[in-house]
Amino acid sequence: MNRPVLLSKGLDPVLGVFTGLLAYYLHETNPRTAPPPDQTLSALVGWRMEKRRQEQLQKDQEAETGDWKQVVGETK
Repeated sequence: MNRPVLLSKGLDPVLGVFTGLLAYYLHETNPRTAPPPDQTLSALVGWRMEKRRQEQLQKDQEAETGDWKQVVGETK
């Protein structure tokens, strides 16, 4: 059984992605449905990236401290 094709096999996925992005944009910018400024996708992604950056910085500092203690001869 053949699957129905709206435009073509290559253009249908592009149309689907475009429609999804347009729906997301309209949802984010519509005054009635827009989330608070601190809960937009860009704000949440920025918050998550900053959280990961801080965790990585903390791990790097712990690794440097541990390496230094091994060089000096101290044990944890």
